[in-house]
Amino acid sequence: MSTNSRGEVSQFDFEELANLLLEQGQEASPADLHGCLCGLLASGASQEAEAGIDGLDQALGLELHGELAEQVMALYVATAQSLENDDYDFYPLLLDDSADIVSRTAALAGWCRSFLAGFIQGSAGGNRQPEALPGDSSEILRDLAAIAEADVQELAEDEESEKSYAELTEYIRFAALNAYADNALGHPVKN
Repeated sequence: MSTNSRGEVSQFDFEELANLLLEQGQEASPADLHGCLCGLLASGASQEAEAGIDGLDQALGLELHGELAEQVMALYVATAQSLENDDYDFYPLLLDDSADIVSRTAALAGWCRSFLAGFIQGSAGGNRQPEALPGDSSEILRDLAAIAEADVQELAEDEESEKSYAELTEYIRFAALNAYADNALGHPVKN
């Protein structure tokens, strides 16, 4: 368990997941995992725990096992529940505010890239064509693609960078919720 930047207790600890990934020789970050899982769910992929593991393997080439696989399956189920919750208690799994702005922005960009990979993988499984995306999903995907290209080299540890980061984090939070509402709630993929 850890406390996120909003002072809320989360059952998923970024550093613990990062260590488990390193133990298995994976170069992906917990932000990458969560972004991909969110993209899968937002595309309407199955909410079964094993679907998250399979989707990560297909979208990012991650073959997970043991304790890490168990944690990721639990994260997938918990993420599905938070995306469906009417209280909007979904938050992307990112580095906490104690990390430097460059690292946090790089993790945010990775989350967005992986969301797109998961969304594409989940959409392919649901046989949905990109031009058939409902609601604001096309615009959301374009925005996430732009955020994924964030240039972290020019970031400075200042108030403006912190403000921009906070705004982007909140944007991707609601972008994921909206994409999920547009695609998964109205058009669930059959298991």
